[in-house]
Amino acid sequence: MISSLFGRVRSLSLDRVVIEVGGVGLSVAITPVTSSRLTIGSDAQLFTSLIVREDSLTLYGFFDEESRELFELVQTVSGIGPRVAMSILAVMTPDDLGSAVAQENVAAIERVPGIGRKGAQRMILELKGKISHSSTSTIGHLPIWRDQLSSALISLGFSPKDSDLTISSLVLALQENDEDPSKMDMSELLKRALQKGVRGRTT
Repeated sequence: MISSLFGRVRSLSLDRVVIEVGGVGLSVAITPVTSSRLTIGSDAQLFTSLIVREDSLTLYGFFDEESRELFELVQTVSGIGPRVAMSILAVMTPDDLGSAVAQENVAAIERVPGIGRKGAQRMILELKGKISHSSTSTIGHLPIWRDQLSSALISLGFSPKDSDLTISSLVLALQENDEDPSKMDMSELLKRALQKGVRGRTT
C-alpha cells in the first residue's frame, strides 16, 4: 500500500499531477482544491490511496490525511466508488460533509455530481456516527483570499462547484506566470477569474 509520496511536481492539471519520486514519475489523481496548492517544479507531499482493479492501478492523492480518510470512508457507502468519492471531495471539505451528515442535510450532499437524492439519503444513513463534523485541524483550510473570491463569484450567480473550478483554473494560470494570488487585490482576482471562462455557469 502506497500511503504517501514526497517528490517534485513535474506536470499539473486540475485533476492530475505527476510527481517524480526517485527518478520515477508517478501519476496521481487529485481534486481541483489539491491542484491549486501545488506548483510545478516544487516539492510536495501527498497522502495517497491506491485503488486496485483487474485492469488498472490508480493512485489518488490528497493534501492532508483527513481528506484521504474521508475518501476511503465514503467508499464504504453502497454505490459510491472512487470517482464519486473524488467528486465529493472536490465540492465539500471533510467538515462540510460531516455537518451535512450530522444535520441530515440532503440538499447539501445532492449538489455533488453523481449523487442524487436517494444517494444522499443513503450516505447520511450509512455514515451517521462514523464521520466527525467538529474537527479542529487547520490543515486543508482554504486561504482567506480564496474564500472571499468564492463568495464574490457565488454572488454573481456561480454555483459553489463552478466557483471552485474557476478559482483552481485561475490559480494554475497565475502559477505559470509566477504570480501569488495572496498578494493581489481582490478586484484584480475577480476580474481575472471572470476572464477565465466558466464551466457550467448557472444563470
